[in-house]
Amino acid sequence: MARFSAIVLALAFGTASAFAPRTHVRSAVQMSAVDDAAKVTAAGLAAALALGAAAPPAQAITAAERAQLSYLQVKGTGLANRCSVAEGSDSISVKAGAQLVDMCLEPKAFFVEEPVANKKGETKTEFVATKLMTRQTYSLDGVSGSLSTDGGKLKFTEEDGIDYAATTVQLPGGDRVPFLFTVKDLVAKGAKDGSDFKPGFEFGGKFTVPSYRTGLFLDPKGRGMSTGYDQAQALPGLQGGEAEAELFNENNKKFDVLEGSIEFEVQAVNKGESEMSGVFVSAQPSDTDLGGKEPKKLLLKGIFYAKVDQQ
Repeated sequence: MARFSAIVLALAFGTASAFAPRTHVRSAVQMSAVDDAAKVTAAGLAAALALGAAAPPAQAITAAERAQLSYLQVKGTGLANRCSVAEGSDSISVKAGAQLVDMCLEPKAFFVEEPVANKKGETKTEFVATKLMTRQTYSLDGVSGSLSTDGGKLKFTEEDGIDYAATTVQLPGGDRVPFLFTVKDLVAKGAKDGSDFKPGFEFGGKFTVPSYRTGLFLDPKGRGMSTGYDQAQALPGLQGGEAEAELFNENNKKFDVLEGSIEFEVQAVNKGESEMSGVFVSAQPSDTDLGGKEPKKLLLKGIFYAKVDQQ
């Protein structure tokens, strides 16, 4: 045991003396000290390897717990990018003139539709899991809007808030897909009749996806929509004829406004705090590079939180 402990210590502290043959018998006190140090070192190494291999998921945080934290306690922890969760299985009846406020949407998984070939060489299109490249600034927060009843169903109309976030994911092959995660101008209706938010309640609808780039953006060749060159200046021979058609979309920038859809499911409701939380699934297009390329289809899965203001 002492021999093994010495080897662990040698590996931990970068020495090779533990592998040398023993020429004397250590005292019981020395062997005990080595054993204790080895146990501590081995435990530390095991903990580091465990954390490095698979860090445990962050614990959920409620809005009340978040309100008790100071700015310095939140800074650098990633909590600002996370949505709160509600606790309870109550029901909230929506009255006339109510609003949905402090809505937060946090994606947890990102998928991009890509052609995939199987072992037989057959190609089919499916959603592929991706790696998130954006730092913790991809959640939406402070989204608000009015609640009403339309045809016996609850209706939410998004009006304000941080309702878009520039995000980039990476495909298994290394290609990166930028997109604007958003719920701008969302109009979501309940799946069934009723005006109560309760666990199991589902609602969803369509929203607008603005262009990832603005009209003032210039591409690497200095081309833009409202500023910059009309065509790549290094290619004057391609300004006319058939060759120009190949570069038409690259030369003629446009502000693409596309469409997406989202579905929500309420999983927890706290009537005392007038809050709720649940999960969502969103489908939307990616960036088109101002019309220069075809958008990819994205599927996002995550959690949401919101409060009902009936004052």
